[in-house]
Amino acid sequence: MRINSYFSSMGRSSEQRNIWRRLKKNRGALGAMVVIALALLGALFAYLLAPDGTPGANRMIVEIGGRRPGSAQRFLLLKKPGSQGTPSFLSGLLFGRPDGVLYVPVDSVHLAGDSLVATRRVEEDLLETKAYPAAALAIREADRPAGYTLVMRRFWLGTDKYGRDILSRLLVGLRVSLAVGTVTVLISLSIGVLLGALAGYYRGRTDQVVMWLVNVLWSIPTLLLVFAITLMLGKGFWQVFVAIGLTMWVSVARIIRGQVLGVRELEYVEAARALGFSNARIIARHILPNVMGPVLVVSASNFASAIVMEAGLSFLGVGVQPPQPSWGLMIKENYNFIITHNPMLALAPGLAIMVLVLAFNMLGNGLRDALNVRD
Repeated sequence: MRINSYFSSMGRSSEQRNIWRRLKKNRGALGAMVVIALALLGALFAYLLAPDGTPGANRMIVEIGGRRPGSAQRFLLLKKPGSQGTPSFLSGLLFGRPDGVLYVPVDSVHLAGDSLVATRRVEEDLLETKAYPAAALAIREADRPAGYTLVMRRFWLGTDKYGRDILSRLLVGLRVSLAVGTVTVLISLSIGVLLGALAGYYRGRTDQVVMWLVNVLWSIPTLLLVFAITLMLGKGFWQVFVAIGLTMWVSVARIIRGQVLGVRELEYVEAARALGFSNARIIARHILPNVMGPVLVVSASNFASAIVMEAGLSFLGVGVQPPQPSWGLMIKENYNFIITHNPMLALAPGLAIMVLVLAFNMLGNGLRDALNVRD
């Protein structure tokens, strides 16, 4: 048995090297892997990379709403009443850091006695002059001679109508897209692999019941089914994940069932039965590891579909709720700007969805070719 297991492990490692060798020859799949890796890093360090590192990238400065990409603005920092202490690094990495100061957009400032007189921009073409006492100013050690703090911020992708930085919300919204894909794939694999394996291995009445359920769910349009489940579970962050995951397991179950039906009569399965192994062990340790190739391909496709579906639900208002950033929600809030002066507000999240979905689809195609999966 040890010798057989040794040669079996050697064979698996050799096959894995062959799969990786074939995958490396596919430039589209390699490019997709690079994009996905960058997306994972961007999602993990979103609050460190985002110019607006507040929770949800939700720093609202209405006076600078609707700015074009690349625009810059000078801000006067004022002390924020009741500001909390600085959160830990881990807390800031996961949830962001609340602002301890107020950002006041100004055009010019000058000292007048113990006060600071600033020309404050109230609207795009409306200026207001206001005096701020020294006690209200957020003074850094380096600014003590001048007595106030001025910072310059550049908005590389512009700002939305509430004055929030689009680039920051894209980075934080990336977490939602990757999270919904991950949770959806895990739920669909858990249900689909279990039911598909049971249907293919036991056949008979078990197969009939599982396939009847698959056919019923397949007869309902996916988006309508997700919409109904979302309304039943309620609007929210996790409800969307569960709703989408509960509708995508049918394709996994059908594929697993077909693969198990073809494998269950092979010699090594018969040998496992002859050795007295339980059905659960035969399915988990001998059948499933040999039929997971097509599942990996369909999982990449389901990941991409989940991203599009979450964006659609958020656009319709039943997905992720504000102020939590979501790419679909960003399109909903700014799609009317497409035909006006600042189309980038809606085009930026739309292009981000397109690139990420394309990457997962190209990775799925590369896996299909590398694993020699037949349609």
